[in-house]
Amino acid sequence: MDAFSSFFDSQSRNRWSYESLKNLRQISPIVQTHLKQVYLTLCCSLVAMAAGSYLHLLWNIGGLLTTLGCFGSIAWLLSSSPYEEQKRVALLMATALLQGASIGPLIDLAIKIDPSILITSFVGTAIAFGCFSAAAMLARRREYLYLGGLLSSGVSMLMWLHFASSIFGGSTAIFQFELYFGLLVFVGYIVVDTQEIIEKAHFGDLDYVKHALTLFTDFVAVFVRILIIMLKNSAEKSEKKKKRRD
Repeated sequence: MDAFSSFFDSQSRNRWSYESLKNLRQISPIVQTHLKQVYLTLCCSLVAMAAGSYLHLLWNIGGLLTTLGCFGSIAWLLSSSPYEEQKRVALLMATALLQGASIGPLIDLAIKIDPSILITSFVGTAIAFGCFSAAAMLARRREYLYLGGLLSSGVSMLMWLHFASSIFGGSTAIFQFELYFGLLVFVGYIVVDTQEIIEKAHFGDLDYVKHALTLFTDFVAVFVRILIIMLKNSAEKSEKKKKRRD
């Protein structure tokens, strides 16, 4: 946790100075073009995810099958040759569509409770994603890559907590810890993955489809957790109002 606190402190002190803006010069034109492709593909993936969620609202298709289909599409994409560009882009869009359908029940719940929660969650995720991606680009090369091991340990901890709570039962406190700690971990992954993509591109890895998939999974992980947190807070507020009326 000290690593995370020092990370946020450094962000607030000197990340947006003129000197930090000079770090953009470290990114070559080829890498800049690659990043444009990555983020354009990411935006298309988010549109496909929204379409998948809409399809769930229309036909209630989201569930176990779409989740398994999403994992299958990811495995197929990762096993495909980088030279099969059109096929891999289509697989990424299919992954995003199935992912949108899979989180469709959560989005449906948010719309029924308060549609503004869904909009606020998405905008908040987009702002956080943009800020932390920009921070990774403006930082010195490889500055945050060391956090990857720490974040991997955090994901392992979350998996064990989820596994233990599903077997032995979990309290509300554990659920809240999973939510907030998971949000912190995946926000950290936005920074690490962005720098890793830049670093790989510097060494000739220009697989923009795979890199867009990496950022897409980060975005969805953050969005889902923010949405659940906001739904939980909204439910608690409504319960307090009912108690006051009674």
